[in-house]
This record gives sequence, C-alpha cells and structure tokens, in this order.
Amino acid sequence: MRTPLQALDQAPEELTRSRLKRIGEGVGKVVYASENWVVKRERGASEIIALILIWRLMRRLEQWLPGRFTSRWTAHPSAPLRALRMAVQAVVAVVPRAVWFSTHWGRVWQKFVHRDVRGEYLAVKHLSGTSLVPETVTFPPTLVKVPGWPGWLVVTEATERVEETLYVRLKKLAAQGNWAETERWLDRLLELRRAAWRRGVFSVDAHLKNFGVIHSRVVLLDAGGLTDRWEDMERYLESVSKNGPVSKQFGLEEVLADAPELAERFDARWRELTSPESLRDLWPGARR
Repeated sequence: MRTPLQALDQAPEELTRSRLKRIGEGVGKVVYASENWVVKRERGASEIIALILIWRLMRRLEQWLPGRFTSRWTAHPSAPLRALRMAVQAVVAVVPRAVWFSTHWGRVWQKFVHRDVRGEYLAVKHLSGTSLVPETVTFPPTLVKVPGWPGWLVVTEATERVEETLYVRLKKLAAQGNWAETERWLDRLLELRRAAWRRGVFSVDAHLKNFGVIHSRVVLLDAGGLTDRWEDMERYLESVSKNGPVSKQFGLEEVLADAPELAERFDARWRELTSPESLRDLWPGARR
C-alpha cells in the first residue's frame, strides 16, 4: 500500500550542518547533497531555454568537431559550460518572454515543463512509499548553504541519496569483468520496470543515468519520462523496435562492449517483457 510523503517537524540536521555538495544537474534542475539526503533547485525558464539553445548548438557543431567532443563536453557539466549557459541566459533574459514562447525553443520549454510536472505527479500518485523510488520527506521551509551564487537555497523537501547511478555501477562492474554481477543488476532494472508497469506507469526516458542504486535495489531517479497512457507506451515501444538493439538505446553500448552475449540476452529479455501479451498481463485496465 502506498504511503504519503513523510512530514517532519524540521529538516534533517545534516542538511543545515554545513555547505551542501553539488552532485549533478540536468536541464530542469540542479542537485545538491549531504551525506544521506538530496535537495534540488528548479531552474527558471530562461535557464532552461539557454540550455536547450546550447544543446542544439552543440549538436550542429558535431559534424565539424572531432569524435564525440561536444557530447563529452556537455555530458559532464563544468565551469566553462556554466559560464556559457550564463552568457546565453543573459541574452535570453533581455528578449521578452512572450517572444521566446512564440518560438520553437519556447515550445520545447513548455513541452519539457509539462512532461516534468506530469511525471512528478505520476510518481507521487503511483510510486510514493514504494521501494521503486527513494524515500522523500517534507519539512517547513529551511535555508541550506550551497556552492555558487547566491550561496543559499530554501527547500521544503529532501530525497534519500542513492549510492550511485545504475550506469556508474554497471561501468565499474564491467571494468572489473564481473559480468555475472552486471547481469544481476540488469535483471533488477527489468524487475523495477515490471513493478512500475503493474502500477500503471511507464518511463519513456529509460537511460541508465535515470536510475540509481540503494543497497541491493534499483530505484527511479528522474520521473520526467513517466506516463500512464497505454497509447504513449505503444508509440514508445514501436519507436524502440525500429532503432536497433535496446541495450544501445539505454546507454549500454560502452558498458557491454566486451560482453556481446550479455547484450543479446538483455535485448531478448526486454523483447520478451514488452511483448503485447506480457504488457497486457501487467498493465491495469489494458485492452485485451
């Protein structure tokens, strides 16, 4: 049975003990952490549009720059990238918001925000209080210290910190040649997906960086790709089936480069789990 978010009288003490560490960022948020808890700063519209513009610019530059220079540069946020984002954001801020919203970039932003808000709503509705997501606690507005400007952030909730992303865990195991343990974690990922499907939600943003590790379980970190619509799932699976091995689409190409047999088993297992018959058995109210 699902339980509501746990409400505390005050924030966990470690959040206010010292300055939090910046551990990651995405298009929509920046993530800070203490030893056991994570808090997030939601980006504003101008920040998100600036990042979308930078990402599109990098994609265009890929045809002229060597190898995967641009993807490596944007995959790991750095001081130069943040400086570029701030410069572009300054330009975006000068242009009236109504103008941006009438452009393609503004429509992309609106679509992103809608998907993110809807995904968070579905996660709370269907997954809160389960082992499929990290624990989240709420508390009165609390000031915490963070790196960078302005050096502080007011938060009202915190999420259990994962040990690492599933992608990082699998890369470590692959580097050790521990393929048996690698396969066990991939099986846990698929079991997580099945458990979510039973609850009527499906993630269409399934890269392994969106999943984390807590002890012996895999948890969903980014709810932005969640949907509860059968039609969305059908369209996603149809697209996946046309774009080559699912292991590559999930970000496993580098991880399983030295274990092609394991990649083939994972792909076969995915096809089995996502067959129309299997999904109809799991999905609540699916068309029979």
